[in-house]
Amino acid sequence: MSEETRIQPQELPPTQRSQPRLDWTDRAGHHFRVLEGRVLVGSSESSGIVIQDDTVSRLHAELEVRSDGLWIRDLGSRNGTFVEGMRVSGALVPEHGRIRLGMTDLLVDYGANQPREVELWPSTTFNKLVGASLVMRELFASIHRLRSSDAPVLIQGETGTGKELVARAIHDTSARSGKPFVVVDCAALPDSLLDSELFGHARGSFTGALGDRAGAIEAAEGGTVFLDEIGELPLTMQPKLLRALEQKTIRRLGETQHRKVDVRFLSATHRDLLRMVNAGAFREDLYFRLCVIPIDVPPLREREEDIEPLINNFLAQAADTRRFSPQILRTLMNFPWRGNVRELRNFVERARALGPDEALAIMGGGSITRGTSRSRSILPSLVEEGSIPPPPLAPHDLLSSPVPSESARPAPVSDTREVFRRSYRDFREAWIEQGEREYVRELLVRHNRNVAAAAKDAEVDRTHIYRLIRKHTL
Repeated sequence: MSEETRIQPQELPPTQRSQPRLDWTDRAGHHFRVLEGRVLVGSSESSGIVIQDDTVSRLHAELEVRSDGLWIRDLGSRNGTFVEGMRVSGALVPEHGRIRLGMTDLLVDYGANQPREVELWPSTTFNKLVGASLVMRELFASIHRLRSSDAPVLIQGETGTGKELVARAIHDTSARSGKPFVVVDCAALPDSLLDSELFGHARGSFTGALGDRAGAIEAAEGGTVFLDEIGELPLTMQPKLLRALEQKTIRRLGETQHRKVDVRFLSATHRDLLRMVNAGAFREDLYFRLCVIPIDVPPLREREEDIEPLINNFLAQAADTRRFSPQILRTLMNFPWRGNVRELRNFVERARALGPDEALAIMGGGSITRGTSRSRSILPSLVEEGSIPPPPLAPHDLLSSPVPSESARPAPVSDTREVFRRSYRDFREAWIEQGEREYVRELLVRHNRNVAAAAKDAEVDRTHIYRLIRKHTL
């Protein structure tokens, strides 16, 4: 089954996490484990939970305790992952649910232990990071706890979520904060240059090597080296990096002796490294050395309450005292933001230069709304039928210092034809929400309210469909 399967257990307050108990029996006997955070399950001795079963893959699945329960994700295993007898790629495990990996059954008990309180950072900012959502404040608290650690950290998240800012915050709050922070983009350099860039070279080691040169790891002496897009590191380079991590030594290209280094390694990727390990595209031993402490940066679409503070932060950085109106903020909260915070920053820059109308028009014609031909075609039919009156129209000043009062807003129109006599801005704002509502309603009817199937048909994330359902009370 390609879509994630969601079977809802009893929900907890957002500031609590369950601590489910996992019981299983393999050839070594009976075992149990109280789960917290994220843990790997497999037959590899490096897995967090080791299952003595030859039909279980070395890295078979990943378990993660989230706010809504225990999730399991298959990692491209040989024999698949099953929840309640159904093969899944990812699923929320129900109360007393049964997971099957290979020939081994694992039983989940949510009620075996009391929920734990989630530690939240007291502020909506941390270093240069901004976020008012609970998930970001939880992330800030996690970074703060790392301030006395020197362990390698693997930062995972989609493109544009701010992984480098997270790495910078880890460095700036550590004991190495006064030392260098050196960034290496593993995806930006060809294989022939990456060795020299990371480890340095000796004079004459290759054509053009006119002098000795220290690499990025040496340059970060006493500080932190940040390996961005570590998933793009060629297999041929991975043993050399593994030695640097384990032995704290490096060897320049063209030299025979090894040099001692004192650096902390942080790395980041948008790739699924665990699946790459199972596919033979990334070394298992290197993965575990890099991922001593894993950190996940959530996508923007899962933390819509961060959109306004992020926008205000971008405007403040540009010394712009204007603010987006509530109407434009509501519109922005309904975009899936596939480019995440980077895309939001680009929108703010366009809005400052061109005005919010033009910026929204550019977004409406770009990647944000791929696959929206159905939503555009539904608008004429609504006008012709006149069965549902349009909503109140939008305010004229979408980006301004004062927020327009209710009396300044155009009134709703009772005659559906009247909207065509308004400005384009008013027309667009009046009908886009109504068209959105009818599109989602028809989509849910067509798929018998199966959100996963509806999201796939609409080519958006499931969380976006859930938000639209709540927004329009469907």
